[in-house]
Amino acid sequence: MILTPNMRGAGFMMASMAAFTFNDVCVKLLAGTLPLMQIVFLRGILTVGMMIGLARVMGLRRLTIPRGDRWLVAGRTGTEVASMVAFLIALINMPIANVSAVMAALPLTVTLAGAVVLNEPVGWKRLSAILVGMIGVLLIVQPGGDGFNAYSLVALIAVILITAREMFTRRFSAEVPSMAVAVITALSVCAFGGIATLVTGEWAPVEPRAGALVAIAAVFIIGGYVFSIMVMRVGEIGFVAPFRYTMLIWALVLGWLVFEDWPNAFTQAGAVIVVATGVFTLYRERKVRQGDG
Repeated sequence: MILTPNMRGAGFMMASMAAFTFNDVCVKLLAGTLPLMQIVFLRGILTVGMMIGLARVMGLRRLTIPRGDRWLVAGRTGTEVASMVAFLIALINMPIANVSAVMAALPLTVTLAGAVVLNEPVGWKRLSAILVGMIGVLLIVQPGGDGFNAYSLVALIAVILITAREMFTRRFSAEVPSMAVAVITALSVCAFGGIATLVTGEWAPVEPRAGALVAIAAVFIIGGYVFSIMVMRVGEIGFVAPFRYTMLIWALVLGWLVFEDWPNAFTQAGAVIVVATGVFTLYRERKVRQGDG
């Protein structure tokens, strides 16, 4: 079976969302044990080391970026670091499902930005699928609940920054190695965490449990970095975007298993809608391939 660019993009998106959510759980578990920037720095050291090793195995010896793409890579790196800071601040101050709910605006913002900035085609059926998915998201978190606070605005800033990051990524030429961009991203995040740690002077002893969680987070963040770059380089934004909602499903499941946040009936109904959105999108892709679109 040969996967279309859209199907590959959907797979990359779901893998990216799963990896980022598992990383988020580790970071949230570390909150109160280690300072935030210490977590970012320590995770970054491990991430950079593993990614350089992985890049060498894949045959990448130099982080060479074509001259015409360097400003795009710089823009992507800057928005990546800024969005990470905003997201993590919101994450440690809000329930993980609520943060993910704010982030669920991304399929709509990225799709609309792609249409306006890059002239990406967006049909009414795909846009409708995104909007229906957002209804499911609203059912899941029921805005106005105690889980929403001023940090919701910080999460919204992260949405804007990630949208900009995706636009930079979408404009990369085919000559830009995704792994090189991922390594540069990891290096930049690590450097930022190290500088911030020096500036704040906050450092805490690393117990074995905390060290293990940092290591696990580093493994998952590698998947998040690599797949988030690859997803913006294949397929159509309007098709791939709804699969970002799978992050909320992971957040609900892990929130229940790890933090004992049991979802109520509205939340369960919203989860069903989110899953149905993805199934419908896949169904539409199959019909289009068969010429019945």
